[in-house]
Amino acid sequence: MTIAIPRLDRSTAEERGLTLADFLVPIRLGERTPTWVRHLLLVFAGTLIVAVCAQVVIPTQPVPFTLQSFGVLTVGAALGFRRGALALLLYVAVGAIGLSVFAPGGPQGFARLVGATGGYLVGFVVAAAIVGRLAELGWDRRIGGSLAAMAIGTAVIYAIGVPWLKVVSSISWEAAVAGGMTKFLIWDAAKLAVAAGIFPVAWWIIGRRPEDR
Repeated sequence: MTIAIPRLDRSTAEERGLTLADFLVPIRLGERTPTWVRHLLLVFAGTLIVAVCAQVVIPTQPVPFTLQSFGVLTVGAALGFRRGALALLLYVAVGAIGLSVFAPGGPQGFARLVGATGGYLVGFVVAAAIVGRLAELGWDRRIGGSLAAMAIGTAVIYAIGVPWLKVVSSISWEAAVAGGMTKFLIWDAAKLAVAAGIFPVAWWIIGRRPEDR
């Protein structure tokens, strides 16, 4: 008996490794700009997007409602594995040194990183990298793959953030899951659905190939 294993790489050979961000730079500007400069600008743009999303917040304890995870998933899928991870590493780094990029309320700077919600910040970096890699493999071209990639990214954020919350806050697993995951599921499902829907539509608009722009 043969068991069929789903194909992880859903892109063609020509598309492999390309993400939506590779089509966002105007052709004329791209031709005049060194590749490393384009990558750097995209990383900075990704960091800025997450920082802006973090400012949309509904303060609750111990973890607030924000648009951060929406920014993380979107940036990861748009930039890909390396650039997505770098954008979130830069976000965490500038927040840790004291710039006001983290969600308002609670401690800022390095204290936020090592505090009760620091695990979510670490999870953002890992999630952006994973979603970015899945995007490089073409998962974001169709709605089913895009939803799956965003769901995996969200699960990674919870998988790191909830245990961290439990340990740092010295609370029970029940309290950590309730305060750090359960109450966010509907909110995160909505963000996940919106983020997942953006990419198939965007790929359809640009024709999925550089020469079709």
